[in-house]
Amino acid sequence: MISGIQTAAYVFASILFILSLGGLSSIESSKRGVLYGIFGMLVAIAATVFGKDVEGHIYIILAIVSASFIGILLAQRVKMESMPQLVALLHSFVGLAAVLVGIGSFLDVGVKEITNTEKTIHLTEVFIGVFIGAITFSGSIVAWGKLEGKISSKSLIFKGRHLLNIFLVLVCIVLGVFFVISGNDFGLNYLIAMTFIAGVIGYFLVMAIGGADMPVVVSMLNSYSGWAASSAGFMLGNDLLIITGALVGSSGAILSIIMCKAMNRSFVSVILGGFGTVSSTSKSTLIEGEITALEHEEVSQLLIEAKTIVVVPGYGMAVAKAQYPIYEMVKELQKLGKTVRFAIHPVAGRLPGHMNVLLAEANVPYDIVMEMDEINDDMSSTDIVMVIGANDIVNPGAEDDPSSPIYGMPVIKAWKAEQVIIMKRSMSTGYAGVENPLFYKSNAQMLYGDAKESVEKILGFIRLNQ
Repeated sequence: MISGIQTAAYVFASILFILSLGGLSSIESSKRGVLYGIFGMLVAIAATVFGKDVEGHIYIILAIVSASFIGILLAQRVKMESMPQLVALLHSFVGLAAVLVGIGSFLDVGVKEITNTEKTIHLTEVFIGVFIGAITFSGSIVAWGKLEGKISSKSLIFKGRHLLNIFLVLVCIVLGVFFVISGNDFGLNYLIAMTFIAGVIGYFLVMAIGGADMPVVVSMLNSYSGWAASSAGFMLGNDLLIITGALVGSSGAILSIIMCKAMNRSFVSVILGGFGTVSSTSKSTLIEGEITALEHEEVSQLLIEAKTIVVVPGYGMAVAKAQYPIYEMVKELQKLGKTVRFAIHPVAGRLPGHMNVLLAEANVPYDIVMEMDEINDDMSSTDIVMVIGANDIVNPGAEDDPSSPIYGMPVIKAWKAEQVIIMKRSMSTGYAGVENPLFYKSNAQMLYGDAKESVEKILGFIRLNQ
């Protein structure tokens, strides 16, 4: 492919990627944004594979086809509630790719022929790229483990962990200096040693973060994967990979900043891997009150008598696939003249926008899906709040218990409603692993069981009473 045509293709693909990010900024245009991204990637791959000085096209195409087949197969098997785990796992692939590209670039015979300043710059690019990639790889694997339940969602806190991380970073810097100075085959030893240490850093950074804050971690790892891809672009001399990686890295960082503000967290602490944690000597506030339970018919009668209803969905709704009968119930209540809205927390589920996607999947109208900040002021004038499979995002301890791991995180103030109905399988704690005082309040009652089955039973009673 002529160099000028390849450059034009790269510019076109870059524009499509920017349009893709713009489209993903709202639910209405998200599908269009995804299509822009797919088409842009196809253009980028074609321009790269058939570019100048590229050989072995058959092997490259076979690799692309095989990987695409595996990707499609995995994507079809992954359920929507498991999407956060898939995203975290994909981030690890990007980090691993950056590590392999860096090591391969260092071992490339052609690269060994460059000298002086050019060589120093390239070796620095290789070292930084592998460093970021290794942290992204190990951190993403830990995030996947926590989201999948393979690793405890509790924070790994021990005395001196910050000093340990600083020491490991300094060791990596020293190895980087030796790596650049050596500039020969022995430099591979420095590179591999740094890769292992960076992987340990990534492990400790993410292990130190509690379950309630994992959505922000996934967003931040998305940013890391973008910078890892961008660094790979520098190593390969590929302008499009540099631009694409920078777009992903910067957009991921911006999203993380927005989420940190929404959760009253420090962005710097996200990078350092230590926010959302408390001292082991802290004592939880004593929870007072008794838990009362309702039956499905009682809940249906309360809903029929109410005028204003707010539904707060959580990860439990996603697991039970309850969004479809929930919307059927909402439509029946609307026929009875009830005002029904959904309240969405910024980090409901385990991925930013997770609940919005699930509700859109069930064709819930956008105009009744409200963000936390839009609806919190209306809670005091709401007759019933239905909390379906949610826990931490409606925990009043985030406001009044300084010892709580989620203290300071803005939450949906469900307890201010006249009555709260909480649908859960059991009294187990949420993903953050902390008790919820809401369950013990006088205006709160529990409805135990599978969310989908419970909503279907409530829907049946509502229809019988019409």
